[in-house]
Amino acid sequence: MWRTVWRSIDRFSLQHFKYVINELRKIKVVDQHNRELVIDLLQTIVEIVTYGDRQDPFIFECFMEYQVLAEFVRILKISGNSKIEAPLLQYLSIMIQNMGSEHAIYYCLSNDYINTIIAHQYDFDGGDLAPYYVSFLRAVSGKINRDTLCLLVRVNRDVVTSFPLYTEILKFAQHGEKMIQTAVHALTLNIFNVSDDMVYQFVTSPPASQYFSDLVYSLREKCLRLDVLVQATDETCTKQRRKEILLESDEIVDDLYYFKDILSVGEPRLSKVVTQDLLNLLVFPILIPLLQLRQSNGFYVSAVTTLYIVSYLLVVVGGKNIVNAVAGVILYPYMTPRRDAAKEEITNSSSDTHFFLNLLRDMEIMEIVGSESQKDENINGNHICGNDDVRLERNGILMYVFSDNHSLLLASLLLLLILAESKDLDYTSDSMIGLSDIQDPMVFYALLKVLASQPPLCALIQWHTGWFMQKLLNFQVMTLGEQHLHLFNTSYQQSCERLQKELDGCWFDCILDTMKDEWENCETALKEPLKSKSPSFALELAVCKQSTDGNTNSSDTAWEIMVDVVKVFILHLQLKALISKGELLEKPLLDSADSGTSNSLDIASASFGSEVYLGSGIPCRIAFSNAGIRDIYMIPAARGLSGKVILAEKHPFRSQRGVVIAIAPLAGLRPTIDEDHPTWLHLWIREFDPRSKARKSRGCNSHVSNSAVDGRWTLGFPSAKGCEIARLLILEETYKQRSFIKSLLAPLLQKNDPGNLCNEQAGRKL
Repeated sequence: MWRTVWRSIDRFSLQHFKYVINELRKIKVVDQHNRELVIDLLQTIVEIVTYGDRQDPFIFECFMEYQVLAEFVRILKISGNSKIEAPLLQYLSIMIQNMGSEHAIYYCLSNDYINTIIAHQYDFDGGDLAPYYVSFLRAVSGKINRDTLCLLVRVNRDVVTSFPLYTEILKFAQHGEKMIQTAVHALTLNIFNVSDDMVYQFVTSPPASQYFSDLVYSLREKCLRLDVLVQATDETCTKQRRKEILLESDEIVDDLYYFKDILSVGEPRLSKVVTQDLLNLLVFPILIPLLQLRQSNGFYVSAVTTLYIVSYLLVVVGGKNIVNAVAGVILYPYMTPRRDAAKEEITNSSSDTHFFLNLLRDMEIMEIVGSESQKDENINGNHICGNDDVRLERNGILMYVFSDNHSLLLASLLLLLILAESKDLDYTSDSMIGLSDIQDPMVFYALLKVLASQPPLCALIQWHTGWFMQKLLNFQVMTLGEQHLHLFNTSYQQSCERLQKELDGCWFDCILDTMKDEWENCETALKEPLKSKSPSFALELAVCKQSTDGNTNSSDTAWEIMVDVVKVFILHLQLKALISKGELLEKPLLDSADSGTSNSLDIASASFGSEVYLGSGIPCRIAFSNAGIRDIYMIPAARGLSGKVILAEKHPFRSQRGVVIAIAPLAGLRPTIDEDHPTWLHLWIREFDPRSKARKSRGCNSHVSNSAVDGRWTLGFPSAKGCEIARLLILEETYKQRSFIKSLLAPLLQKNDPGNLCNEQAGRKL
């Protein structure tokens, strides 16, 4: 008893520390009988050492004197099947992570104790040991620097022969758990960021350098899995399918950011190995068959997925070597007319990034485009393309820019724009034959054809098409012909007609508010730089093919369609302003003062439980499931932008007043008299509340199974004539509200005269 009290009071003393160490030394074998005791001793030692590192230097001197790390190694070796490894590694991780003094860190990493613990033969099958082991390795890597890294490697004649911390963590590079993958990336980057020449030589030489190739092969497998999802034959744009594509693409992007972090280290040997593997094993195998430069060698990815991957590679990883290599492949078919100039450039230039062939030769990756196409290319640079017939079949990237497939058109155009705006591109403007072609008005014409398609394509395609048109208008000086303007006018009128249709729909009362909200979103999107454009939109376009047109009785789906129509209409307004004035259109003033009588003011401010005037109300009855049949008054009223139908019960003491028991918007009521019961009036009530959800722009309006179910009221009137009067009154008030909103939108819905637009555009250059 006294011993227990003494230990609890003085548990961080030097005497108690020595006692615990001696107790640990007495352990001759670790089994199920003493496992808990050993764990308690290890935990106590770590707690005292962590305390002593900050508070008592004598404790750490004792730690060194008693060779406590050697005891940890001994316990590990005598543990047998006691499963002591996980807590031992956990406590070691805690101790190393919390060490602050350089002296303590240097000691722990010396004497080869840590290497022995790392290299111990663990059984990772069927248990949870792997996360503890990886966390331990990561904790060790967090303490390395130029002074301590040498303590973890074994060297013979200035050559690293063994590096357990690095080689052991690489065994978990393809582990299925995300946490472990993240730890592997963090640990390797910790090592790469320590500027040690011998370590760089080790990690970039076989067999350690195989890690980078394995990374790219793993990335290839993810690209294949993504392509399977993108190319699935089912026509519906299901929520689950989009989720799977998003998850798979996120993993690919994570890998690309890891490659970027490696290249950001800035070590030439490391950058060269990683760049070679990315180009040899990923970029060229998917790009060269895509551009018909050579047949696929067993690794085939569809065009849209290829363009997505390469675009993201340029956006995330980038770098001179990768950007110029990709540009060289893409522009290869357009270099043939300039082969003499290219040959002279290669001969005279000392740079390694001026032209495609010179670049690949200097990067030692020439074989990727040479071995199977000797008839077209000469490795020594004598011919860039010696077979004109072959070149005629190689339309290159423009084959997709002018494709009828809208996903390919936009994805390939994004890739070219990324290259055109890249600061890492070393090609001169005169040699950019492929990139100059995207400035051709024919590309703008192709985009206009997409925008003016009939029936209209989904809003996502229209939106991205308009975004690219805006970028091209700002990309260079361009003059649009009458065909361009006529096509745009057609598209603009179609957009106006779709908005007019929505003014007759069930959400016409929300169009103005939606336009105010989406106007700012549109301006922000059109002004955003190209580098912020995510290439993932190409995958969305590939799987979302549903048109924005279509009949639906679901108010939530109708809402999404209305929002999409408004987005596209605003986009057309902005494009019209850009074409005619060269600048975005300012937000229009859509607010207007409401007008109405005092009675309508009373109705407009009504809420559940409030009192309203019953003068314009029509007596009827309604049956509620929980309250039975009730005598009420139905009051439809429109005042300016507001329109609602109110159900009120007569006030028990005030004959001309009623108490509101239910309210619904006039929009979407669709009053219908029952065919079998002419005194019954059916009203559809919107149950979906757009304010309760963050509705983002969608290109496909998928009808999800859990969509809101609209409600329905059935009102009973004393006579068929009274029922008809009620129906007409609702329609009249609805017409008043709709007409008021149309009057506010009229200035924006004026017909576009292509002649006037042509005259406006003639006064300036685009």
